[in-house]
Amino acid sequence: MGKIRADALEQSGLAEVVAVYDPTPSPDAKHRVVANENEIIQSDDIDAVFICTPNYRIPTLCKDALAAGKHVFSEKPPAFTAAEVEAVREVEAASGRKLMYGFNHRHHGSIKKMKQIVDTNEMGRVLWMRGRYGKEVDESYFNGWRAKPELAGGGIMLDQGIHMLDLFLHLGGEYDEVHSLVSNLFWKMEGLEDNVFAIMRNNENGVCASLHSTMTQWRYLFSLEVFLEGGALILNGLKTSSGVYGDEDLAIKHNGINAAHGEFEREEHIIYHTDSSWLSEVVHFCEAIRDDKPIELGHSMDALRVMRAMDRVLNRS
Repeated sequence: MGKIRADALEQSGLAEVVAVYDPTPSPDAKHRVVANENEIIQSDDIDAVFICTPNYRIPTLCKDALAAGKHVFSEKPPAFTAAEVEAVREVEAASGRKLMYGFNHRHHGSIKKMKQIVDTNEMGRVLWMRGRYGKEVDESYFNGWRAKPELAGGGIMLDQGIHMLDLFLHLGGEYDEVHSLVSNLFWKMEGLEDNVFAIMRNNENGVCASLHSTMTQWRYLFSLEVFLEGGALILNGLKTSSGVYGDEDLAIKHNGINAAHGEFEREEHIIYHTDSSWLSEVVHFCEAIRDDKPIELGHSMDALRVMRAMDRVLNRS
């Protein structure tokens, strides 16, 4: 992730990478490599830090960097629990610095289009949503830090399903009623869920949502469906650097309730062949610092909301 972020920063032209800490640096590293993270956090010549580390280190590094007067961009998950995010937010408030988390799915072109349609009410209010996000893993997956609960904090839901949960919040508001089934039936790793099925409801606006996060899909799949009074937004595929989820195919379908003589509008399909989410996210962060304006996507309150929902999905609260 660090290389992806560094490349996006370079592409943006809004910031310069001046130092990197990597415990296993590449011999052909493009940037100056320092001996430890404190050299970056305590440097007077550095304005912002990007935290791209195993999950367990994220809250502490965020707090340390904010306390040292740095703006902070951190990968997800923001923490293991909502309580840890609240502690980070206290330091953020005292620091007066910007803090943003990497929920890059919000920055995909297809998601931006869906959000625009929802916010402008052009298809009416959201009724319900369904999200499926799955992949296959082999035994090599369990050779890294993600296979250690004390380092990862959880399994597929915290690693990947968190993106779908964030999109539910982004498009449908908060959910005060959550029911879930969490299992590790196949990989049988204590503390690492391999499947999560969740149903949730926002009792204020009535929106219901169902989510399935899995690493026993045996294929790569991303599907997000948003059903509104006036039709449906159906997204299949997600453009990524690996290409395994395919292009993003967004279908926009108006319902036919008022169609005369059985004539229905055809679905409109918008295909997104490129992933500009990494660049969009970096630009959002850098412009917020440059122009001293609030973080609008991926701010710490977004992080707190998603971790409150995560605690409930994983039966931690």
